[in-house]
Amino acid sequence: MSSRTIQVSPFDLVVFGGTGDLAARKLLPALYHRDLAGQIPHDARIIGVSRRPLSREDYGRFVCEALDQFVKPADKNAEAIERFIARADYQPADASKEAGWPELAKLLSSGADRVRAFYFAVAPELFAPLSQRIQQFGLVTPGSRVVLEKPLGKDGESARAVNDAVAEVFNESQVFRIDHYLGKETVQNLMALRFANRLFEPVWNSTHIDHVQITVAEDIGVGDRGGYYDTSGAMRDMLQNHIMQLLCLTAMEPPDAFEADAVRDEKLKVLKALKRIDDRNADQMTVRAQYRAGSVGGKPATGYLDDLGREDSQTETFVAIRAEIANWRWAGVPFFLRTGKRLAKRTSEIVVNFRPISHNIFDQMAGRVSQNRLILRLQPDEGVTLEVTIKDPGPGGMRLRRIPLDMSFAETFGVSNPDAYERLLMDVIRGNQTLFMRADEVAAAWRWVDPIHAAWIHNDQRIHTYPAGSWGPSASVALIERDGRTWFEDAE
Repeated sequence: MSSRTIQVSPFDLVVFGGTGDLAARKLLPALYHRDLAGQIPHDARIIGVSRRPLSREDYGRFVCEALDQFVKPADKNAEAIERFIARADYQPADASKEAGWPELAKLLSSGADRVRAFYFAVAPELFAPLSQRIQQFGLVTPGSRVVLEKPLGKDGESARAVNDAVAEVFNESQVFRIDHYLGKETVQNLMALRFANRLFEPVWNSTHIDHVQITVAEDIGVGDRGGYYDTSGAMRDMLQNHIMQLLCLTAMEPPDAFEADAVRDEKLKVLKALKRIDDRNADQMTVRAQYRAGSVGGKPATGYLDDLGREDSQTETFVAIRAEIANWRWAGVPFFLRTGKRLAKRTSEIVVNFRPISHNIFDQMAGRVSQNRLILRLQPDEGVTLEVTIKDPGPGGMRLRRIPLDMSFAETFGVSNPDAYERLLMDVIRGNQTLFMRADEVAAAWRWVDPIHAAWIHNDQRIHTYPAGSWGPSASVALIERDGRTWFEDAE
C-alpha cells in the first residue's frame, strides 16, 4: 500500500547555511527523496548560500557528495541524482556584508511569481541580520516563507528578540519554526488515533489514565557539538522544544479542525496550563545530571568532561521532570518527561499508562492483571503498540498474560517512513503551518522553562552523574518511584 504523491507548486528554496552539516545530512537528502518520488516540479530550484567562495559546479559536487554519504544505496538513482544536481545553484553571501546579495537578488528575479522559501540553517544570532538583508534587497514576495531552525534563543528574552526581528520582515503567516519531531509519522498518528477513532478519546482523561511518560533518549555523546551544547544543555536542546511539543499533542483538547491555527490554539492552552516549577519546588520536581565514562553497546564510552575537554562544567546532559497540567482533563495526572545523552539506547517514545481495572474477578492463580499501555514509538522503529491482557492459550486453566498489539509502520504499509524533513519541507512549500510552532507557543514554552533554569542556579541544585550506557541517575528513578510508578524500560 502506498500513498499518492501530489506535486507541489514551482518554488525557489534558498538555503542559508547551504554548505553546512544540516544541509548535507538532512535537507539535501530530503529534497532528493521528494524529487525521486515525483513531488518536486521540473522547474523548482534549490539555491545554496554561504560565505564559502564556491562556483555552481563546486556546489554541485558538494550536493553529490552529500547524497552519496547520506542517501541509502537502495534509493540512489543515477538519473535522478543528475536531475537533482541540475536544480542546485549557489551564491556566496554573508549576512554581515553586502557582497553577494545583489547577485542573489538577480538570481531570484526570474522567479518572483513563484513560492520563495528562505531556510535559515544557521546560528540563531544570524536570523535578524539575514532577515534585514532579505528586506534590504527586496527579496520578500507575497509567496515568500522563512524557515527558522532551532534553537530559537537561549531563554524567553532572546527568543523574543529573534521573533521580533524576523517579524519586522515577515508576517506570522510566512514564518515556519521547524521542529523535525512534529514531522514524524507517529506524531501525526497520535492525532489520528485520538481524533479519528471513537475508541480512545472517551478514555483520554484523568479518570482512565494513570500517568504519561515521554522519553527522548540518545546513545551518543555531544561529539563535535560540545561548544554549542555546553551553552545549551539538555533542557534547552531537547526538552524545551521537542518534548514539550510532544506533551502538547498528547494532552491538547480536540481542535475544531485539522488546521494550523486551530491545532496551535489548543497546544498553546496546554502550555499555559502547566503548573509552575520554580525555586520552591524544583528540587522535588526535577533532576539534572551529566554522563561520566561508561560503556554503550559493549564499547567503552568517555564522559562529558572528557568529550568537552574541560575539567568542570555544570551543564546537564540529562533532565527528568515531573510535570502537571492544571485543567479538567488532566488534573492529578503526572507527566514524566525525560531526555539525555549517552543513555542505554536510542529511543523516543510516548507511553500512556492507563489506570488498573476497577475490580479484579480473577484469583491469584490466574496471575497479575496488568495495566493497559499505549506506546507510541517515534524512533528508531516508528509504530504504535497497545498492550492488553488476554488468557494464555491452552487447557491449563485461566492464566492471564499481557501481550502487545503491535503495528510497525514499515511492516504494515510495506514502505519505509520518509524522513520528517521531507514532509516538513513540502509543507513549507504548500504554506501549511499545522506542524510548525507559532510565536506565542515558543514564548509560552520559555515561560515555563525559564523559572526551572533560574531555580537550579538559585538553589544551587546538585548536578548528578550517571555512567554512559545507563538510563540516567538514580535520582530520576527516585523521582518517578516516589509516585509509585516506574520508568517504562525498567518495568520490562
